[in-house]
Amino acid sequence: MLIEFSVANFRSLRESQTFSLAKAKGDELLETNTFTATAFNRFELLRSAAIYGPNASGKSNFLMALRTMRQVVLESATSLQRGDRLPVTPFRLHPAAASQPSEFEVTFIVGEVRYQYGFSATAERIHEEWLLAYPKGRSQRWFGRIWDEQRGGYDWELGNNLSGEKQLWQKSTRDNALFLSTAVQLNSEQLQPIYDWFKNTLRMTQVGGWTAAFSASLCEQSEKAQVMDFLRAADLDIDDIQIEKKTFDVQTLPDDIPEPLRAAIASDMKDKQTVRIKTVHKGSDGEAVIFDLADESDGTQKLFAFAGPWIDALANGYVLFIDELHDNLHPRLVQFLVQLFHNAETNRHNAQLVFTTHETSILNQDVFRRDQIWFCEKTRDQATCLYPLTDFSPRKGRENLELAYLSGRYGAMPYIRPLKKRA
Repeated sequence: MLIEFSVANFRSLRESQTFSLAKAKGDELLETNTFTATAFNRFELLRSAAIYGPNASGKSNFLMALRTMRQVVLESATSLQRGDRLPVTPFRLHPAAASQPSEFEVTFIVGEVRYQYGFSATAERIHEEWLLAYPKGRSQRWFGRIWDEQRGGYDWELGNNLSGEKQLWQKSTRDNALFLSTAVQLNSEQLQPIYDWFKNTLRMTQVGGWTAAFSASLCEQSEKAQVMDFLRAADLDIDDIQIEKKTFDVQTLPDDIPEPLRAAIASDMKDKQTVRIKTVHKGSDGEAVIFDLADESDGTQKLFAFAGPWIDALANGYVLFIDELHDNLHPRLVQFLVQLFHNAETNRHNAQLVFTTHETSILNQDVFRRDQIWFCEKTRDQATCLYPLTDFSPRKGRENLELAYLSGRYGAMPYIRPLKKRA
C-alpha cells in the first residue's frame, strides 16, 4: 500500500515534489474511495488518484521518476557492473541542478509495517541511501550511507535493528548499486519484503498500456470467466475469446526478407509458438462470427489488454501507475475502470490506482473525493510543479470541478498563443 512518493532533481522535476495517497479531511465517499490500513497505527488511504495537466507539464516525468526508482532497486545489484551508469537524469535547465544527484523516497506499508525508503544518485554513483522502519509505530533507522566526497568513501550507519551479515553486505555494495538490493541478493530475509514491494506490488505502464499477452494467458486458465465478465461489463459485445497457438513456420515470412535475416529469425523462433487472439461475436442470424483481435477497434484492443492486469491487480492488492489512461478509451470506459477500484466488491484487497489523464468528464465529486485530484504544471523556469486540488479548498459537493478546471481556476492548463503569420 502506497502512502507517499517524493522526487527531486529528476528530468523536469527540479524542486522536491511530493505525491500522497493519504486521506485528507472530508467524509465524502468514505466507503468506496478510501480504506484503512493497519501498520501498528491506523492509516486512512485513498484507493485512487488522478493527475491532470497540459502536455509537456511533466506528468509522464513524475511517473518515470517512480519507474526509475523501481528499476534501480531491481537492477542495480544484478544487471549493472562496476562502472556502469545509473539511469538517472537531473534537471538540465539550471547549471547547479545539472551536477547534483536526483533524489527519490517512497513511504509504503507491507504487512503491518510502514517503511520509508529512499536514495539519491547521479549516473555515476549512489550518493545517499536510507531506510526507516516502523514495526511498532516508532522510527527505527535500519541503515543509512552518505558519500563523502573529500575522502572518496561512504559514511555508514547499520542499525542494531537490522539483522544478518551486515558487514558482508556493506563490503559487497558497489558505488553504483543499492545496499538494499545487494543485501537481498545476499539473502537478507529482513529486507526481502521491501524489495518484493517494488518487484511485485508496484506495477507501472506507459502510454498505451500493456500488450494483450497477459490477458490472453488468463483466457487459457480458470480466470477466463473473469476476463469475459470484464469485457461484458464494458459493453464490448464479445461473446467469447479463442486463443490459437501455432509453431512458428519460417515459410510464413515475406519472400523479400534477406536470407541472413530470415536465418536469424528462424533460429530465434525455433520451436516457439505464435499466439493469435480471436474474438467471437454473434451475427444477425445468431451464428458465431470470428474476428482477429487486430480487426477490433483500438479501444477494444486496449481494453482487452487492460483486462488481465486489472483483474490481477484487484485480486492481489497491487499499486498501479498508468500514464494517460484515457488514450483510445471512451470517457464512460475510463470511469468504468476507475470505479472497479472504488467498488468494495471488486477491490477487496485494497489495490490502488494512480493515473494521468486529460479526460475531464470524470473530474467531478460523484467520482472522486477532493483529495484524489492532483495537477501538474510548469513554472517560469520550466520546472514541474505537482499540487493537489485541496490547495484550493473547493466546496464539498457543490463546486463543479470540471468547469472550474477548464476555466483555469486551478491552473495546470495549456497557454495557447495565436499563431503568428510570417511575411
